[in-house]
Amino acid sequence: MCAVNGSFAYGTDASPVDRSELLRVRDAMTARGPDASGLWLSEDARVGFAHRRLAIIDLSEGGAQPMLDPETGNWICFNGEIYNHQSLRARLNSQGVATRTQSDTEVLLKLYARLGTGMFADLRGMYAFALWDAGRRELLLARDPFGIKPLYVADNGATVRFASQVRPLLLTPIDRRPEPAGHAGFLLWGSVPEPYTLYRGIRSLPPGHWQRFGNGRAAPPVCFANVLDTLCRLPSAARGRTEDALDQIAAAVKDSVAAHMVADVPVGVFLSAGLDSTMLAACAAHGGELRTLTLGFNEYAGTPHDEAGLADEVAGLLNAKHALNRISAHDFEGDRERLIEAMDQPSIDGINVWFVSKAAAEQGLKVAISGLGGDELFGSYPSFNQVPKLVKLMQRAPVSERAGVLLRGLAQPFASLMPSPKYAGLAEYGHSLAGAYLLRRALHMPWELAGLMDPAMAKEGLQELATVKRLEESIEGLDRDRLAVSALEMQWYMRNQLLRDADWAGMAHSLEIRVPLVDLHLLRDFVELPDLDAANEKRTIVRRVAPHLPESVLNRPKTGFSVPIHQWLDPGARRGVMQYRDWAKQLYGRFAAA
Repeated sequence: MCAVNGSFAYGTDASPVDRSELLRVRDAMTARGPDASGLWLSEDARVGFAHRRLAIIDLSEGGAQPMLDPETGNWICFNGEIYNHQSLRARLNSQGVATRTQSDTEVLLKLYARLGTGMFADLRGMYAFALWDAGRRELLLARDPFGIKPLYVADNGATVRFASQVRPLLLTPIDRRPEPAGHAGFLLWGSVPEPYTLYRGIRSLPPGHWQRFGNGRAAPPVCFANVLDTLCRLPSAARGRTEDALDQIAAAVKDSVAAHMVADVPVGVFLSAGLDSTMLAACAAHGGELRTLTLGFNEYAGTPHDEAGLADEVAGLLNAKHALNRISAHDFEGDRERLIEAMDQPSIDGINVWFVSKAAAEQGLKVAISGLGGDELFGSYPSFNQVPKLVKLMQRAPVSERAGVLLRGLAQPFASLMPSPKYAGLAEYGHSLAGAYLLRRALHMPWELAGLMDPAMAKEGLQELATVKRLEESIEGLDRDRLAVSALEMQWYMRNQLLRDADWAGMAHSLEIRVPLVDLHLLRDFVELPDLDAANEKRTIVRRVAPHLPESVLNRPKTGFSVPIHQWLDPGARRGVMQYRDWAKQLYGRFAAA
């Protein structure tokens, strides 16, 4: 895991790349790669790469970056891990391709030399990288299918700059004007939806895409893998064949965990009382010494929200070297400024990941496994029941969507008297899965934004976001509610919130967070289980993957992971979604003024 940045002056009249600028951006990301740094600038100063290294695979100097392929003259700077690099290297070697290192970075260079952009079909991992194709004199940027690793791009039509974070790019001469869609998107969702940032001049490369720059132009991004397409192709278990499907899913989960354990440093596991992390820990226990960490909150001690007791029980069962880190409002107050600064883009979540990553780093770990993605894959969020149920209810109601807009306008003045302002929009949005999902996940509703930010910017941002239209595009072709909600959760909440939080919060402590349940190979091997309802699906899968887990864990009611932020920010603050609305307003004030 690392930080990458670079520039390419592809326009004929563009100024040469500034070496000091490359270094300035690179070293603003030191926490992402404290072990080493590197720089490459072409002889004609038209292209340059910089790199900060967190050494995890091939700890020798052979893994240093930017890396050159001597046979082709190609250069690469790479952030992430290729989990199947060993088998890919063996295949290359059997084909007569010589390799000098055990680094997955070199495998990328050699694969590209043989397959070009066809290489992406072979990769299993999380990645964002830039590759200089010396023969074509083109820059290639690429990002993994789920968007686990970030890659931000600033292209002014003559020079393209890229980096693993947004804020370091602000140290370069780019368009820093506010991006209305980014600002409106944050207040709408609680995170900035891709591809937007808070700045007009910076966008993220879409997940599962590559893009070329060269010959005086920027070609459009090209999709090589798509989560929606994969979900559209998922088979459904035939009636009476659930047992066979469960065996296939269990084998795929175990295979993914084994792949994600590949490292030349110890790998820990974030262990909560939940089923996802418990299942992953049970799988990881077969790979040698198991190290687990649990985060506890003093405010929750002795309540159903306390993770410590069951996590300790599971760690003992698995003979893990276990660590519990308890935190309180005092810890949050002490870290608050550093935490906000590390966010890169504002996020109402990620506080828990910040503190568990900090604890992992204090234990000397560089890599940790997270259960992130399990709820999206196994259908265990409340949204899997609530969203389709609301649609069915509203479709039977004698109120059309058009009438719902009128009703919402009439109800708006009384929204403060309702349990949630969202109630005013039930008839307007509840008739479709896309609209119902917006009601379920939105932090603020679209009509509220004009009161939270500049009204003209809010209007422009909402028009650009076209939120309901894009939500509908996220599930196009899916005719099963279960898979449609998975597609929405994976491409919106997981991508824009959870994965981004795992990246910034982990990297702030020089910790690589791996997510075995966010894996395209696993998703392709998944099978829909129509004979199981949402309440039993995950528990049944976990029981098949790890049958030796105690019933106290397998039958624990789902509570969801929560952070006592209402007590930390203001002991008298409102609870539930309202506490996050208050936190979002504070964050927005900070980031909008920056």
